[in-house]
Amino acid sequence: MTSETGFTARHYAICLSGIVWREALRFLHQRERFVSALVRPLVWLFIFAAGFRQVLGVSIIPPYETYVLYDVYITPGLMAMIQLFNGMQSSLSMVYDREMGNMRTLLVSPFPRWFLLGSKLVAGVAVSILQVYAYLLIAYFWEIEPPTPLGYLTVLPALVLSGLMFGALGMLLSSAIKQLENFAGVMNFVIFPMFFASSALYPLWRVQESSPLLYRICQANPFTHAVELIRFSFYEKIAWDSLGLVIAFTSVFAAGALIAYDPAKGMMMRKGG
Repeated sequence: MTSETGFTARHYAICLSGIVWREALRFLHQRERFVSALVRPLVWLFIFAAGFRQVLGVSIIPPYETYVLYDVYITPGLMAMIQLFNGMQSSLSMVYDREMGNMRTLLVSPFPRWFLLGSKLVAGVAVSILQVYAYLLIAYFWEIEPPTPLGYLTVLPALVLSGLMFGALGMLLSSAIKQLENFAGVMNFVIFPMFFASSALYPLWRVQESSPLLYRICQANPFTHAVELIRFSFYEKIAWDSLGLVIAFTSVFAAGALIAYDPAKGMMMRKGG
């Protein structure tokens, strides 16, 4: 079947595989990126969570059916942290490619721009999922695992959706960053507020008891709903509210990125991208 652009499904598949393979090779050649992606959550798990293991046990709240230790509770948040950092790393690579001219070469391809950006997004999500499962492999030896092995499979769709959301957010941010030197400040401005003002480190009912304002901020935080979506799916359940909001946030971020990278509407060409 031939599309309106004159390309067949095989042409699209070749383009997609090429972009994914390029991102995979970049990831394999940047071993420090893989190590750093694991070091951050493992530091939280082995040091921070271990220190509060006996002090901050979590009461019985969905999806948990028993009391859980603190390191068990924060694991979904750490999985989402890996994906959030990967989304920001992907946006960093787009800023770098734009400065080096590689991004211009990609975007002048005859393939539709939405497909090219979507392929870039899919490639980043695939890399982030590999990082998450590497973390879960290490966490298994720390006796952190789902109730049944099926949890490793049921969490995959949640990881895909959350990875798409963070990747789309990173893509949107990359369109607004003019220079590579400004990226670190933007990362810190986005990552740390999203991570700490969420349910990643503590249940929201505890936040509500101490600060109703912070509770409302946490509820509006996309990261919170990604964490809860992962948390429930890890226990073979579905957080329907979080599922709907993650899809909605992903749609908004992706639409914003498509507009921003459109030379007729967005900012990229006006910025010399």
